[in-house]
Parts: sequence; structure tokens; C-alpha cells
Amino acid sequence: MAERSFSKEVEALKLGDGETFEGEGILAVTKALLQSGVSYVGGYQGAPVSHLIDVMVDAGDLLDDLGVHLETCTNEASAAAMLGASINYPLRGAVTWKSVVGTNVAADALSNLASPGVIGGAMIVIGEDYGEGASVIQERSYAYAMKCGIWLLDPRPDLPTIVNTVEQGFALSEATHAPVMLELRIRACHVTGEFTTKDNRRGQFSGRNKLSGPPKFDYMRLAHPPVTFVHEKLKAEHRLPAAQAFAREQKLNEVFDGDVSEIGIVVLGGLYNSVVRTLGRIGLADLFGAARIPIYVLNLAYPLVPDEVAQFCAGKRAVLIVEEGNPDYIEQQINTQLRRADIQTQIHGKDCLPAAGEYTQDVLLRGLAAFLTKTRPAGVDADAIAARVETMLAHRPAATKSTGEIPPRPPGFCTGCPERPVFSAVKLMQRELGPTHISTDIGCHSFATLPPFSMGNSILGYGMSLAAAAAVGPNMERRPITVMGDGGFWHNGLITGVASNLFNKGDGVLIVMQNGYTSATGQQFMPSSKDSYAASGQTMDIEQTLRTFGVKWLRKVRTYNVATMLKTLKEAMQTAERGLKVIIADGECQLARQRRVRVEDAEKLKRGERVTRARYGVDDEICTGDHSCMRLSGCPSLTVKPSPDPLRTDPVATVIESCVGCGLCGEVAHAAVLCPSFYRAEIIRNATAWDRFLFAMRRGFLGLFGIRLPQAEPALAPIPALARANTTLDARTTTPT
Repeated sequence: MAERSFSKEVEALKLGDGETFEGEGILAVTKALLQSGVSYVGGYQGAPVSHLIDVMVDAGDLLDDLGVHLETCTNEASAAAMLGASINYPLRGAVTWKSVVGTNVAADALSNLASPGVIGGAMIVIGEDYGEGASVIQERSYAYAMKCGIWLLDPRPDLPTIVNTVEQGFALSEATHAPVMLELRIRACHVTGEFTTKDNRRGQFSGRNKLSGPPKFDYMRLAHPPVTFVHEKLKAEHRLPAAQAFAREQKLNEVFDGDVSEIGIVVLGGLYNSVVRTLGRIGLADLFGAARIPIYVLNLAYPLVPDEVAQFCAGKRAVLIVEEGNPDYIEQQINTQLRRADIQTQIHGKDCLPAAGEYTQDVLLRGLAAFLTKTRPAGVDADAIAARVETMLAHRPAATKSTGEIPPRPPGFCTGCPERPVFSAVKLMQRELGPTHISTDIGCHSFATLPPFSMGNSILGYGMSLAAAAAVGPNMERRPITVMGDGGFWHNGLITGVASNLFNKGDGVLIVMQNGYTSATGQQFMPSSKDSYAASGQTMDIEQTLRTFGVKWLRKVRTYNVATMLKTLKEAMQTAERGLKVIIADGECQLARQRRVRVEDAEKLKRGERVTRARYGVDDEICTGDHSCMRLSGCPSLTVKPSPDPLRTDPVATVIESCVGCGLCGEVAHAAVLCPSFYRAEIIRNATAWDRFLFAMRRGFLGLFGIRLPQAEPALAPIPALARANTTLDARTTTPT
């Protein structure tokens, strides 16, 4: 399952020779893999490359016909290990994950893959998530490529170029016996365009044409001493020169000439569009991207090709290197290569551009203006361009001054998210027992580090929260609380966290958020999902697995029951029993549930069956305007509005139309003993005779007290005060249709 259907994209994967593909960059990569004759594909989902695996999953019939084996791996290490198939066999394969965090997980397998090298083409499609819009630590994949001897492709964000780079990447891998990385930034993944397709083709060997058996044993194909010392020499003395020769012969890198020939720009392929757009804004490129300054585009980011670099830089007074991040790997290499060739071209880079951070349009405008001011090429008015840039950038402070600072709008839990009530309970628990260390993890639940919860003392990696708290517990009076999602549990948490904790007799509390999917990346299936594309009714179960591992203290609590969750947390924190205490917070991802329920309800309505929908509201007459309910839940549907009472100036709480009826607001009010202003309404469609009878009885009873209800009650009409409970109202209203 993914967050949406990719049936349209699957049809695009079937296009044949001479047809036109239209779509996004990452989908073009998917099509290019099939055109390249891959035998296997695997990976672990993560933005911005999740669609690659999601589309492949939906294209099961097409992959079966081509004999392509597909695996949705439990983590990046298992995906990288798949490429071991290409070490001994002429099998082309591709795996994908989000970098750089995914590459960190896969690092061991990558090093052992790169040492013996490959026979079949091996490609790693990396979703480079660098910059202000990223959701991970700020590092780049370049260092991994350099240290392992893996060639790094960084194609210009243009669909024909991306597709050609994929196809050439497999050829490069096979020609040099080295794996390759295809680095795709967010903009490259989502750039739209078109290219002329080729027929999909089956691999030389595949599920439709299987290998007869293994080759003759060759110890050189193992990443094990003493041959690893030979591998190191092969990398430097044979594979590296072969990669440079291939890039030169196949023209992987591109040169775009310009009339201002005394200076130049060297840019990584993925940043080319941004650079050309910036040149256009300062009058040095036209609308079609033809720039006046010569540009050398590194579609092959590693290794560099020394003679190409020398040829481009020779005769130029200065060259600007546009390379995001620190260290300045490319700038250092080019400086070294030019000095060795006795070429005295001045190299600029981090002296004009920031040492760290994403190169946005504002950054590039300042950087290019600084470069032109320093070099002052003939035919370019550098001072006029610098003044123009300052004018272009001045609008932001002026706009901020006139409108005031725009408040930040950080991401948060979805409306009705089953993980929100867990943190409400943790907050209430800490009010009673005092604060404790909370070890957080990667996933939707990391939003609890933001207001109104502001919980979390560390994030050390996906599935590593329990391991990250290992040294905290013995040095703190209160037991630490660890939060982990079911995705993180299967990804890394079971071994690095649970097994290690039990082995070392740790004492702490682990909360496993069991929502049924890898939700943060688009509701993909995981080993404990009830159903998956691979098999119906998965047998892997988190509770059974934990008991098998030896967990004695284990509770399973429905997440929306805040009072029960609070009681269970207090018990886990206060019990005299030593050892790991695990609370499985069980609640289906609300987005996935809404998609499922919407279809089910539509089918019921077609059949004329009864359909109910719960909604919650706040009685204006009772709400005091204290807003404790909001500080404890943070639900986007729970907001404020002006009080209808002219004598009260404080705004009152209200529930808006985006409410999904999860009931958290009422649960929090009950668990925290807050005001009884919340009410629950049940909207019924295709009401039964019994529903109509109950509604009539209630109308009649309330009528005795002079309270008149409309014939068809509004969806969020409050229940009259006479019918309210002491804390939260659970009365039913029925609306005949």
C-alpha cells in the first residue's frame, strides 16, 4: 500500500520504442531502469525517491513479465546487500534509499561491495535530501563515493539527461567493474518533462531466464583478506582510470560555451538549472538557458576527469566552482589538478558562496555577483549586476517590515493521528511524576519534539532510540522513556535496541507506536502490516516477537484511550519490577484509516446500509477560555473563535470541520479532569427505524423542558445542557435522512 495509487504511472512504464513519456524525474528513472534490462530492484522508501519502489510495487504484472525480482527491504543495509548478486553474475540490479541517513545504514555493505567490484551493472539511486527543505542531517553522499570507490552520477535535471545517465550508468559500472550511485536532489526527482522512450527489455538472466548455477569459485570475488589489499590497488590503478576514460569517451559531462570566455563556471549537474536560472535573472542567460558564461557540467561528480578539467580551465582567468556543502571536495580536487598541470587559472568557490547550506536563488545571486565583482570580465558590468542583485534581494526585508514577521508553521501530527494522544498522556504523566529523559526516533512521532509537546532529548537514527537511552537510565533517578515506531522497530530497533537492552538487563520504558504502516514516507507496508502486496495476512507480530525475545512486562493499549495510557505509563514508571517495560500503543494511521473507511462507507451507502460518523464539538456556554485542552492535544481541528457572550472577552475553544472524530479532545478533557464543555455527536445516514424511534423519544423528552430540536439536526449542534455528563458528553444524536 502507498498513500495513493500509481496506476497512471504504471501505464507510462509500459511505453515502447519511439513513444513519449511525460512525468516526473523519479518516474523517468523507474522507466529507464526497465529499459536498461535490470534483473532485480530493491530499496527502502524515503523522500524524495519513495515513488520508485511504490510504482514498482504497483507494476507487479509488468515486472513479472520482464522477470524482474522486486524486494521492499526492511532497511537500507538489506537493500545494499542485494547488490551482492552482481559481484559474481552478469545481473544488472538497482537499489534505492534516502541519503545520507540511508547510506549511513548501508555503509558496511557498500564498502564490502565496492572492494571486489561487480560483473553485472550495480546502481544505487540516492535521494539526496540536502538543504533547508530536508528532513535529515545535513551531509552529502560525495564522501561515501570517494572513500569506497563508487562512481557518483549527478545528472542535470532534465528528463532526457536523467534517462541517458541511468543507461550510461549501468554501462559505466560494467566497464569499470565498480558500483555507481545516481544522486537525485529533490528538484531532480520532481522536475517534470518528457523524453522519447525505448522498449523495456529483459536482463541477460532473470526470473524468465535463470542462471544454470554458480561460476567456478574465485576467492578474488570475496571482500576478505588477503585479496582486499589487491582490491585496493585495482580501485586506484585500474577502475579509476577506466571510469575517467569511459566518461571522456561517452561525454558524460557537458560543456556549454559562452562569449564571456575569460571566466567560467564548473557546476554539479543537479545544480545546473538553478545556476542557469540565476544567470538569466541577472541578464547573463536567455529564457532557453543559453548562458554567456561558459559552463562545465559534472554529470559525473566523482571521479573528475583531469584532462577535461584542464581543457575547460586553460585560457580562463578565473573559474567559479558551484558545490553545495562543506568540505569543498570538488574545489580542492580541481585546485590540485590545475596546479599539477601548471595551469594558473584562479579558482573561486567558497570565497564567493557559503560554506554550508542549500544554494537557493538568493544565495546564488549573491555568489555570482561576488564572483563577477572579483573577476570583472570584459563585456560585463559587474557593478551594475551587483546593484541589481541588491535591489532584487531588498524586497524581502521591505515586505517583512510592512507585514511583520510571518510566524513559523512547522509540520505536525495529522488531524486524528493515533500518536498524538500518547504524548498527551506522557505530558500528563510528567506533570504528576516529574520530567524524565525521552529518547525519540525518526518517524511521524518525532513531531512531538515541536510544540505543544516539546518532548525529546535525542534523535540518534532510525530505530536507535532505545539504544540511545542505554547510558542514560543507569545515571538518572527516573526511568527514561523511549519512543519508537513500528517501522523503526523492524528497521533497526529490534536488534540494536531491544536485543541489546535485554542482553544488558536494562531498565526503562519503551513505547512502540503501532500504526500499521511506514506512515511518514507514504503508508508503505512493513512486516507487521495486516496485508501487503506480497502476502495476505502477515504472520509477523510485534507483541509476539517481543515476548519471544524475552520481554516480560508488556502492555498493549489503544492509543486514543488517554486515561488508560496514562495509568499504564505511571505503572511502568513506578513498578518495582526491573527490566525493559514495553507499551505497544496500538492505533491505525489516521490517513490510511480515512482512505479505507471512505471507500467502505461509499459501498455501504450504495447498498442502502446504515453509516455513522462521529463528530466532536465545544459548548460555547460552558467553555471558560482556559485552553488547557489545546496545550495537551495540539489538534489542528481544535482552535479558537470569539466568544458569543458579549461579557466575555477571551476566545472560546471550537472544533472545525476538519475533525475526523477521533475523540482525543474529549479523552484529554476527561483524563486531565478539565471542563465538561466537549460533546460528541453521531451523524447517521440511512437511519434505521430504531434510530428514528430514539430520536423521536429524545426530542419529546427534551420538549418537556421547553427545549426544541430541529427536525434535521446540524452536524455539530450542541447537546442541550440538561443532557450533558459531568466531564464529557457521550450522548447520541440521530439525524434521520
